[in-house]
This record gives sequence, structure tokens and C-alpha cells, in this order.
Amino acid sequence: MTTSKSSGAFSPFEKLKELLEKKSLPSGPFSTAGNAEIVSNNNAKKHNGFKSKDEIDHRPDHENEMALFLDAMTGVKPIRRRNRVAQHKVLTPKINTDVDSDDDTIHQLNALVKTGEGFVVKNTPEYIEGTGHNVHPKISTRLHRGDFSIQAHVDLHGFGVEDARNAFENFIKDSIASGKRAILIVHGRGLSSPDRPVLKTKVVEWLTRGPLRNWVIAFSSARSCDGGAGATYVLLRQRPLTRRYRKKVKNIM
Repeated sequence: MTTSKSSGAFSPFEKLKELLEKKSLPSGPFSTAGNAEIVSNNNAKKHNGFKSKDEIDHRPDHENEMALFLDAMTGVKPIRRRNRVAQHKVLTPKINTDVDSDDDTIHQLNALVKTGEGFVVKNTPEYIEGTGHNVHPKISTRLHRGDFSIQAHVDLHGFGVEDARNAFENFIKDSIASGKRAILIVHGRGLSSPDRPVLKTKVVEWLTRGPLRNWVIAFSSARSCDGGAGATYVLLRQRPLTRRYRKKVKNIM
């Protein structure tokens, strides 16, 4: 009988070395043949480019992801370069012009209020123009543009309708008699009128009706420097337009 000394400490692995040397440990749940088959299958997968689950699980995360990706891509062939359809999307940066646009508008408004820069009479509802019989409409445009030098003017401000008409007729007759062609009639804008500008409306009526209309080639609102919508340019004929001439032109046309 063999006796052993005990130190009083618990040593469960004291005889582990002895058992290993004698190979007396019990076998696991799998047989040797089974283990050999698993190893053989794993080696075959390695040879074919596959990784076993154990090999993948024991890799770091980034290596596991790459191994899984390569496993999933097995047998996939890349597309040839000449068969590829490349799409190049050009991103155009959006330019914010709101601030510049607002600044430009404010600048234009300030210039308009302070100096009148940018104000175009022809673009306002107050603008008027007209042409005589068989006269090209561009003549009134040229008249408003200032292509004809103004040779005389009359100011009807402060006149009643009758007095204004007398002054208007006398001025037209004097201009015709003295051979003047381009004249200016100042009548005001009539902003204080409750309905529409009285004198301005009458001047248009006198230019388009009555005996003096036969002397009128064209008329238009004046430029800002000559009174704007408060004055009217008139271009006169050298000879009056007669009924005979009207009939002659009508027959030709």
C-alpha cells in the first residue's frame, strides 16, 4: 500500500500529468474516424479556396467580413471594361443670386428716386402716341426717341379747356406758317384730376380730330428731359393731307 503526504490543500489536477502520460483520458463524443472526416473536408475546402467556419470565426472582424465576401463572390466573373456603361454625374454648384439680385434692385430704386435714372416713359401707362394716315408706326417711336429737334413749344398749364384750345390752335397755325416741323406741347400729367387728365386727353383729341389733324404726321409722349408723360411731341407736315390725296393712296393700295 502506498501512502502519500498531504499538505491539506485541494489539488484536483495533481494526477493530470500522470493520466496524460498513460493516455488514460476518456475519448470525446466524436470518434477518431469522424474527426478525420471533418479534417479531410476542411482540407478539401482549403484547396478549393473555401475557409472553414472555425477558421473564419477565429479571425478578426475585418478579416471575417472579407472572407465572407470572397466566399460569396466565388465563381463570379468581372465584366469586361469595354462592356461597362460608365455614368459620370456632374454636380453643378447652386449659385445663390438672391442677395445680388436684391442689392441690384435696391440700387436701381435708389437711382430712380434720386436722379430718375432707369425711368422709361414708354414703359408706363401714361405714355401716348399716334400717327396720321398711311404713316409708319416707327415714326412715332423715332419722335419719342428724340430723332427730331424740337423747334418750338407751348405751355398750357393753368388754362381752362377753352383757353387751352385757343392757345393750342394758334400755336399749331403759327408753327405751320413759320415752317416748323417738330414742336412740343406741355399739358401736364393731370394727376389732380378725379378721373383722367383733362388737358392731356383734350390735346390727343385735337391732334386726331378736327381740321388740324390733316397737318399731323405723328405725336408721342415726350422724353423725361422734356416733360415726360406731361408733354407731347408733334411732327407736322409741310402740306396738309387732303381728301384727294387720301383717295389716291387708297386706290394705289
